[in-house]
Amino acid sequence: MEIKQELIQLLAEICQDDVVNENPDIDLFENGLLDSFGTVELLVQIEERFGITVPITEFDRDTWNTPNNIASRLADFK
Repeated sequence: MEIKQELIQLLAEICQDDVVNENPDIDLFENGLLDSFGTVELLVQIEERFGITVPITEFDRDTWNTPNNIASRLADFK
């Protein structure tokens, strides 16, 4: 499975909402799907599942706000 699909599945689990599958451009923070606890969980899971360490200092809500943006940012760390 490609990383983007797996990431979207992971986001659906963390956000507890399948809307991320249907709309990969949804703003996770504006729509209340992701909060600070969810963000930490996401970063931990990204490291565990993909072996990609994303320093919390690199996480910016404006550029990590949608599933598509997150997938794009992860490509920068790979």
